[in-house]
Amino acid sequence: MQGWWLFGFDKEILNCSFDTKENMEEPMKEPLNGKYPGPTIIVHERDNVQVTVTNKVARNTTIHWHGVRQVRTGWADGPAYITQCPIGAGKTYTYNFSVVDQRGTLWWHAHFSWQRASVYGAFIIYPRTPFPFSAPALQPHHIPLIFGEWWNGDIEVVESEMMLYGGGPKPSDAYTINGLPGPLYPCSTTDTFILTVEPGKTYLLRIINAALNDELFFAIANHSLTVVEIDGIYTKPFTTTAIMITPGQTTNVLLTTNQIPNSNPNFVMATRPYLTSIFPFNNSTTIGFLKYQSNNITKIKNKFELNNNPPIILPQNLPTLQDTSFATQFLNSLKSLASRDYPCSVPETIDKRVVTTISLNLQDCPSNQTCKGFLNKRFYASMNNQSFVRPSISLLESHYHNLTTTQFSSDFPENPPSVFNYTGIDPVSENMSTNFGTKLLIMPFGTRLEIVLQDTNFLNPENHPMHVHGHNFFVVGRGFGNFDVDKDPLGYNLVDPPERNTVAVPVGGWAAIRLVADNPGVWFVHCHLEEHVSWGLAMGFIVENGNEPWECLDIHYNANVARCR
Repeated sequence: MQGWWLFGFDKEILNCSFDTKENMEEPMKEPLNGKYPGPTIIVHERDNVQVTVTNKVARNTTIHWHGVRQVRTGWADGPAYITQCPIGAGKTYTYNFSVVDQRGTLWWHAHFSWQRASVYGAFIIYPRTPFPFSAPALQPHHIPLIFGEWWNGDIEVVESEMMLYGGGPKPSDAYTINGLPGPLYPCSTTDTFILTVEPGKTYLLRIINAALNDELFFAIANHSLTVVEIDGIYTKPFTTTAIMITPGQTTNVLLTTNQIPNSNPNFVMATRPYLTSIFPFNNSTTIGFLKYQSNNITKIKNKFELNNNPPIILPQNLPTLQDTSFATQFLNSLKSLASRDYPCSVPETIDKRVVTTISLNLQDCPSNQTCKGFLNKRFYASMNNQSFVRPSISLLESHYHNLTTTQFSSDFPENPPSVFNYTGIDPVSENMSTNFGTKLLIMPFGTRLEIVLQDTNFLNPENHPMHVHGHNFFVVGRGFGNFDVDKDPLGYNLVDPPERNTVAVPVGGWAAIRLVADNPGVWFVHCHLEEHVSWGLAMGFIVENGNEPWECLDIHYNANVARCR
């Protein structure tokens, strides 16, 4: 079968092949089922999902179901060498999991190397009950808007050169909206996304940031957006002129078409990066159009023609590249719904607090090698000065079978190795050489855990989108500067903090998240900037089995596990 289909309970939802399109003009793309982005998968709350992936390219791959909690089914989570061995060339693997107490917009993507540059798509979970928000003339068709990055060259070469020479990666050549770059890029005027709408209606936009290395701003000219969901969790609705969304995050917004179009029915929708890095980046803007359709407007082709339209003006409500003030205000406005039907189950007390620094690092260039990082050294990244090294085995399988190995250890440091002025040091003259290894954080089942993610000034303070597999968490606190364990917890929001799976750690600041470690298995915690995770900004996280059968990793899913070779 090719494409996607919607079935009822306990049915196979999708059988897809990971395949390369023949005679492609651009070498970066490895589309799934010949589509870029890949197919949208639509399921219902409580559905069982089975996705069979056949790998038809000459390299390994895996697929991750980003934000799906995989309750007791870690075998289906997808990150290579964490929960499974990769799917080899010509091999087939079936992901089998149930959607448990989740609804909303999530997404799927490749989780091997940098393949998610082109292998990704929306994963939409329809609720079994009505939405907890209302809107006038809400349309039944809900529209995915997936932001991505495009390289004209081979993405494997971009990654391999970065790792070979230890420098920053070649920036992307364009940003895309639903796979289309838009008319601001060369030779792309016909490759423009156009969303056709009717006046006086309300549309639910399902926005996904699938970009590899950039947080993004998004706005539509002359229109406001009402946020109603983040990362598949309902929020208290609030209206905003724009949004900030990091790689890995999703945001559902209501768009009301309340404008009166003139002779030009097109309103510009634009996406540009939120800049907090000194590394080379793509500072361009991708645009599409919101096109009003009306009997009073002369019908035009559903494509953008540069010669027949007035000059493009970006939305005045689109934040500037370095608008940290807007990003902070937007994130601080996010609150859980915290209603009777959708309670906010944030742990009010904790059993353990883990504080970890998030750092970029410089290492001396090995002898007889050429390094292209700062000062002719190599870039790395770390958590608590540990740069994560992926093993050559599956951590989940090793944990499940109690295999003895020297490839990993259970001593991830629960506090920084040394205390210093994390955000006040000189970013150039100060540096801490990182240690390399596969150190895991182990938690007993049911632990009420707080993790404080502390940015540092090493090389450059930066906004880091940190993603936790297998669990949602509550962002109970955020701030700039150094986390103060005596003062900052006093200001935590323990009433209606936003619930997420990916948190934006503020540039030069910290974020505190709380979760209950109630999903047994091995889970990946990592920065969702692909260059940073390649440099080692990650850790493994083990939740041990509980005492009851329903508190243990499901053994029935183990039969399909691929073997590492």
